[in-house]
Amino acid sequence: MWSWRLEKAGGQDAGTSPETFPTQSDAESWLGEHWRTLKADGVDRVTLLEGDRAVYPMSLEEAS
Repeated sequence: MWSWRLEKAGGQDAGTSPETFPTQSDAESWLGEHWRTLKADGVDRVTLLEGDRAVYPMSLEEAS
C-alpha cells in the first residue's frame, strides 16, 4: 500500500495521509488534488511511502 508521510516546517511530524492507496499513481493523484489544503494546514513536505519504505520526498513549496 502507498501513503504520504506529512511534515511541517523544520521536519516536525504531521502524521500520514488520511487514506492509503493501491498504486503509486493513485497516491500521486490524491496529492495533486489535496496539496493546497495540506499546505494551508501547515504541511511543508511530503514523502511518498510504499509500506514503510520511503520512495521520494517532495516540498509543497515547489508545487505552488
